[in-house]
Amino acid sequence: MPSRYAQWMYDWEHRLTSVDNNRVVRPLDWGVEFTRDWPCRNGFRPGQLPSVAQDDPEKFILDYNRRIVAASDEFYSYTKPTDFRLETREVQVFSTRETPDPKLEAKVKGTFGEFLRFTSPVKTPYPENNMVNARWFPVKGRRAVILLPHWNADAISYVALCKLLNMLGIAVLRLTMPYHDIRMPAEISRADYAVSANIGRTLDAVRQGVVDIRSCLDWLEQQGYSELGIVGTSLGSCYAFIATAHDPRIRVAAFNHASTYVADVVWHGQSTRHIRQGIEQSIDLDRLRQAWLAVSPMSYFSQFARWPRKSLIIYAKYDLTFLPELSQQTVAEFERHGLDHKVIVLPCGHYTTGETPYKYMDGWHLASFLRTAW
Repeated sequence: MPSRYAQWMYDWEHRLTSVDNNRVVRPLDWGVEFTRDWPCRNGFRPGQLPSVAQDDPEKFILDYNRRIVAASDEFYSYTKPTDFRLETREVQVFSTRETPDPKLEAKVKGTFGEFLRFTSPVKTPYPENNMVNARWFPVKGRRAVILLPHWNADAISYVALCKLLNMLGIAVLRLTMPYHDIRMPAEISRADYAVSANIGRTLDAVRQGVVDIRSCLDWLEQQGYSELGIVGTSLGSCYAFIATAHDPRIRVAAFNHASTYVADVVWHGQSTRHIRQGIEQSIDLDRLRQAWLAVSPMSYFSQFARWPRKSLIIYAKYDLTFLPELSQQTVAEFERHGLDHKVIVLPCGHYTTGETPYKYMDGWHLASFLRTAW
């Protein structure tokens, strides 16, 4: 039986995950059309699909995942963007809730920010999503980090952390992940296309997110920053890990909530129960794990270990979304590979990490690590 504190925390987590009532249940879709321009094509030409993609889409996707993991440097390669630009515009919330909080809207009204924009090297069918967006919090010096928020984060979350890191002499690019805030297609009200019942689109979203991160590193280098790091929370942590495993420029990495396989989070996580509801009649966990193998951190520890770097892993003891046992398996892999890392366990859950007092604990651990990690 859970302790009184644990039960109180679980009840709080349930209340927080029940706030959003606009989640959409969708059926399984293999999404093979999203693979048309991927690398690792096994001989078939770009823009085309072999007959197996239509005849047996599951086999096609699972075989593709295995090729990607075996040649992941090719899959996560890209052509450097040539249209980097900074623009100043009014800050917007881009809430994903059915009823946006008017207090947040009023808080940012009349506030302006500086944003890095460029065309993503990964093209999707959604024009809004193809234009990368990253809010820029500059500081003079050599240290800079890319910050990736959680799934369905609004556009003003983590701004306080960005400003705190600025005070420590660290510049921050707060990257909008694919299908989030200003990149969200008009047809959806949540960032559902980033992780969904569409297998191919979810794979493509992670590839795009990783490539966008690496492109941001290019821009930071152009601005004179040479000591580069990354901070990712929840889904952003997944993107951050895979980017770090494939880019030697990232020397400092903080994973705020960490897990093993994307499929396990979707299958067991509280915030993704609507995805499981739509697909569990068509696929089981083992097959789903293989279908998303190429975008799961557990697939890339050997690649991650190629270059020296310092890592921070933060997870929550009462997490109902990234289950603690999955985070512990991630820590065990860091230990098994002999990687330089530090582990922090917060006495809260996934959603409550963003609540008082736990958000201050979390921010303190992140800032303390980044202040001395280089």
